[in-house]
Amino acid sequence: MRNIWWALAIALLTFAGSAGAADAAAPTLAPDDIIVGKADAPVTIFEYASLTCPHCAEFDVDILPQVRKEWIDTGKARLVFRDYPLDGLAVKAAMLAHCAPKDRFFAFVDELFHSQKDWVLNADPMAALKRIGLLGGVGPEKFDACMKDKTLENKILNERLVADNQYGVNSTPTFFVNGSKVIGALPYPEFSAALNAALGNQPIPETAAKGASTPAGPMSSPAGH
Repeated sequence: MRNIWWALAIALLTFAGSAGAADAAAPTLAPDDIIVGKADAPVTIFEYASLTCPHCAEFDVDILPQVRKEWIDTGKARLVFRDYPLDGLAVKAAMLAHCAPKDRFFAFVDELFHSQKDWVLNADPMAALKRIGLLGGVGPEKFDACMKDKTLENKILNERLVADNQYGVNSTPTFFVNGSKVIGALPYPEFSAALNAALGNQPIPETAAKGASTPAGPMSSPAGH
């Protein structure tokens, strides 16, 4: 596993010159994206988040419910969640969410954010994740197989590399609202203003990176927590 973390760190350094450019491309939908909201919603929100990021948890707990109520449930917006793990434990948590049935993916993401402190700060975070999986219908055997799935692990790591190198993502949470970058867990009025601008086809003001987490360095494995 250590080789994967070092490969990721080396790749990030290799592409550091091009990542994060102000004119970086914006993400587009992929066939395997998991989306909440109507397919024909006029506003598309891409969220790049790490399941170990406290600011991402803040958005999910405090801001997303209003976004769901006023934008997603009303058909005005749809949300696409993309993984941008900040550390090895975030990779494992993301793997758990993806190993759940597809229709329960967002329920797992919500639970992982709501209980973030309980498993991130746990003396045995993997055991804590295993208990969360069991409560959500991912039994012990499926959990163990999921954690050994190198194809899934590499897919999640590659998603972060693409976000970093192609879209200029370097902190979490980072959003793209109809292609415009919005950084950080903004208060709902500010986030809603960005959604309203997108709905009216108006330019979205650039945001400062407040309420955002950045990688502390090369990824550590779950054992490091």
